[in-house]
Amino acid sequence: MEFLVRFETRLPTILSTEEVGALKSAERERALELRQAGILKKLWRVPGRPATVGIWEAPDATVLHEALASLPQFPWMDVNVEALATHPQEV
Repeated sequence: MEFLVRFETRLPTILSTEEVGALKSAERERALELRQAGILKKLWRVPGRPATVGIWEAPDATVLHEALASLPQFPWMDVNVEALATHPQEV
């Protein structure tokens, strides 16, 4: 099942530069693991905002939630998920 996932990340301003760098590095590493697992299919940045739009694939919403929650920056993400269904013109 495919999902359109939009999220905006707002890290706390109390984090040090080193902490932010470590979080971003860990986030990148986890995203690569999710790509290799076939869950994260495609990502786009939203210009001018700390936001991302992506196509994710998982057998169900629970598996998708587990994947999203495994991201190191998840506690500071505002996430919006839309399940996608194949349009009749696409078959």
